[in-house]
Amino acid sequence: MRRLDELTAITENPNLWDKPDRAQEVMRERTRLETAINGYRALERNLSESLELIEMGDAEGDAVIVADTEKSLYGLRDHARRLQIESLLSGEADANDCFLEVNSGAGGTEAQDWAEMLLRMYLRWAEQHGYKTEWLEETGGEEAGLKSATVQIKGPNAYGWLKTEAGVHRLVRISPFDSQARRHTSFASVSVSPVIDDKIEIEVLDKDLRIDTYRASGAGGQHINKTDSAVRITHLPTGIVVQCQQERSQHKNRAKAFDMLRARMYERELKLREDAAAVIEATKSEIGWGYQIRSYVLQPYQLVKDLRTAVESGNSGAVLDGDIDRFLEAALAQRIKGQKEEANS
Repeated sequence: MRRLDELTAITENPNLWDKPDRAQEVMRERTRLETAINGYRALERNLSESLELIEMGDAEGDAVIVADTEKSLYGLRDHARRLQIESLLSGEADANDCFLEVNSGAGGTEAQDWAEMLLRMYLRWAEQHGYKTEWLEETGGEEAGLKSATVQIKGPNAYGWLKTEAGVHRLVRISPFDSQARRHTSFASVSVSPVIDDKIEIEVLDKDLRIDTYRASGAGGQHINKTDSAVRITHLPTGIVVQCQQERSQHKNRAKAFDMLRARMYERELKLREDAAAVIEATKSEIGWGYQIRSYVLQPYQLVKDLRTAVESGNSGAVLDGDIDRFLEAALAQRIKGQKEEANS
């Protein structure tokens, strides 16, 4: 509360917007704190009301009220767990927006369709949580789906929540593209990088870059241009490649691609700091067996299982429609626990 009061006082200063970057930083922090405090207050209020209802139901012998209210307490418990995890998102870039990139693995149309399904899952999750999204790059498949796509997800703790989604995702289903209705296994990889600000210094030398321009090749509409305005930047020492085709201006696409490159380089450095070089190498390796973090089985049964935390769901349709909170929370809790154990060792 003290910090929120300090930030509120700063926002009331008429000279705040003399420095727009600083003002935006203050407003973001204030909004983040205000949202968190309001969340805890609402939880406390709902818990108090639920306990009062249970007491009233007991006093009046109304078993229905008691049972219904007890069910609502389970929802409050889940919400409290999420708030607890969110309070622990204290990494240097956890509060930032993020770039999320999906790439199809080997397997042609089947894998490209899976990449599009996977991206849709994240877009639906973002929508359900009030995050804004912006398409930056899209390379469509020959027949259907996506070869690759990059979106920016904007909102409080976007990177903190999604950072554990990086890795390979495996799909098992009866292929809609197979005339013999055989079961296929497909792979797609996900990369998540934080949008970083000027406070975080990342050195990028011109001599280490290869910059190419090309014509946008998306599915059409707002994601395609008729000029060579799309930009691809390759960082030669690390092999990191980023591209942007959202804007009609080559200059704007170049600036956004450069931001994405800095984000990817920063994410790489974070992984190295956490002694997770193996994770980085996995994202560079073949998208296939041995590197997957989660398995999505649609036939002959339905099961989505995270191979790191063993959390699973039998409702694969809901998961692919954006219901992935249980997987995010478990993966984050596991990572936070590991960081605490490492710090105490």
